This record gives sequence, structure tokens and C-alpha cells, in this order.
Amino acid sequence: MNEKKKSNGLSDRTSDIILVAITAICVVIVAYPLYYVLVASFSNPYDVYAGKTFLFPSQFSFDGYKAVFADENIPRGYVNSIKYTVIGTIFSVILLYITAYPMAQKDMPGRKFFSYFFLITMYFGGGLVPTYLVVKETGLLHNMWALFLPGGVAVGNMIIVRNYFQNSIPHELIEASEIDGCSKLRTFLKIVIPLSMPIMAVMVVFSMVAYWNDWFTALIYLTANQAPLPLVLRNILIKSSISASQSAMVGGGYAELNKVTEMIKFSSIVVAAAPMLIIYPFVQKYFEKGFMAGAVKG
Repeated sequence: MNEKKKSNGLSDRTSDIILVAITAICVVIVAYPLYYVLVASFSNPYDVYAGKTFLFPSQFSFDGYKAVFADENIPRGYVNSIKYTVIGTIFSVILLYITAYPMAQKDMPGRKFFSYFFLITMYFGGGLVPTYLVVKETGLLHNMWALFLPGGVAVGNMIIVRNYFQNSIPHELIEASEIDGCSKLRTFLKIVIPLSMPIMAVMVVFSMVAYWNDWFTALIYLTANQAPLPLVLRNILIKSSISASQSAMVGGGYAELNKVTEMIKFSSIVVAAAPMLIIYPFVQKYFEKGFMAGAVKG
């Protein structure tokens, strides 16, 4: 036989077909719910719940999007979310680097103590009320920095970045740069950061998604004018639900308002998720490389 056989008896071609089929099934399982939400946002919600919507919109309509964008707070919410996401991502990535790089140095004094200190914070926290009191007493209430400072260092991400520094950047290269006269700061800026772009891309994605989707922190600490987009969409949905309930006493009013409310649910998901879905393909090529390099190696 000309075809190569694998140890399990399957040819290379058969194995490739099986792998492609499994991958295609996984893609469908992951992608179809996103596509379904997009289709449902343009469909009659009653047809959606009746199972009449599968691949294409039923009774195509923009009513859900019109109701969402009719709210004057949407543009402000978008601006606030972009601002918080950009500032928060830069702030978090900087903190990750200036904590992970020293932790990656085996000769750092107190390295073991600080490792345990960071790990403890992953499992134990003060809780909502003590955290709120700390934010209030430090003058961060109604200040956007309340979104960033209390949780600026994501310990899980810091461990991934630390492992990347340990496993992917040769220590001999750092020693050679210092022998040539580079200070530790210059070595960090000129050698470590350029070599760690893949893991930086991963951390940027993680931080962007976290700050873009965060509405609960803003609900607690910020005012209505400072609300990010997810919180604005939540408020729109709550108001539309209340309006539908109040119109129950008006003949025919409840059904129509309830229909719009259901359409707003799907439209809000699309509006909130669209920016991240657009940005992700541009950093995806770094994502797998950086994440795998930052994983724990046995």
C-alpha cells in the first residue's frame, strides 16, 4: 500500500478527515449560538421562542436596535466604555509586567513570601462591603479609578506572565545585556518587553474583555453619567421591562411592549459584544502562541 499507516491502523488521510470533522463540529457548537443571537435580534421574539427561527431572521425587523439606540445614553455609554477599557487595559498590563518580571527572578529577595502573598489574594477577599468602605474612604467613590485600582493586578494573569518570562526568555540573554553595561531598567525596556509581545497580546485581550464587560463595579461606584455601555444597556432593558409591566392595564399595549423588550435583549447582546468580536481577529495570531508559552511547563 502506498498510503502511510499510523500505529492505530488509520491512514494519514483518514486521520486528517476525522480531525477536520471534529474541528468543524466544535466550530459549529461554538459559533452557532453567536449567530443565533444575531439572527434573533432581527426576528420576531415570539417566533424565536416558538422555534421558528433557525438560520435566517423571521419577520425581519430593526425594532430592537431602534429601541436600543433611541436612548440618548448609548453614545455616552460607548465613550465611557472605550475610555475605561483603554485606560484599564494599559494600567493592568503595566502592573502585570512590573509585578511578574521581578517575580520571575529567582534571586529576588522575598520572592517566596510575595508569591504566597499574591496567591492568598486569589482565594480570600474582604468582600463587597469592606471593599466599598475602602474605596469610599480613599476618595475613589464616583471616580473612574475605582474600576482599576482595587483589582489592578489579576493574580492569575500575573502567574501566566511570570511563567512566560521564566520559560521563554533566556536568562543568559539578560545576563549578557547586563554584562555589556545595560541597567536592569534598560534591559527590561529594550530586551524583555520586545521579546514578550505574544504574552502581552494575550493580557491585552484578557484585560479588554474584562473591562468592557464589567458593569457591576460601575453600578456600585460610579454615577449614571459615568455608566459604561453594559450598564446603560442593562438600564434600558430594565426600563423597557417596567414599561411593559405597567402597560398591562392598557388593552393591546402589553403585548407590543413586551415584544420590543424581548428584541432589546438580543440586540443588547450584539451591541455589547460587537466591538470585542471586531478587535479579536487582529490579535488572535498572537493569542495561542503567547498563552501556550505562558502556561506552566512540567
